[in-house]
Amino acid sequence: MNDTREWSPAAGLVITGWVSAAAAAVWCGALVVTGGDPAGTLLAGVATVGLGVAAGFGSRARPRLRVDADGLTVGGFLRTQHHPWPLVQDVRVLRVHRWGRATSLLEVDTVTTDGAERLLVFGRLELAADPEDVAPEVIALRP
Repeated sequence: MNDTREWSPAAGLVITGWVSAAAAAVWCGALVVTGGDPAGTLLAGVATVGLGVAAGFGSRARPRLRVDADGLTVGGFLRTQHHPWPLVQDVRVLRVHRWGRATSLLEVDTVTTDGAERLLVFGRLELAADPEDVAPEVIALRP
């Protein structure tokens, strides 16, 4: 059985990030050209960089999580890392309450080939799905 599942940030969210970064860049450019408020220019520049980095990560780290019979593959900004099933120790859902709102996170405990422990944490924005729905699918694909 060659079953593979992938989760990535929602395309609409990534597109919104790029559009917002472009709008912030236009805002920053307009402030620079008109000699506007230095604090506003700094704020626009920080917003441009922050939104650009977030949108770039959402574009580059696709798929964010891929699960198949061989193990887990995690997409990142600079590289993709594969974690074979024998090195995956646990998969669980963490439920936390922040600011009066319940949130779920998918946690995956792994070890590297040199014995170092790693905790991988995925949220709803990274997976474009509820971590409580993703966990049973990951566990079902685990041999």
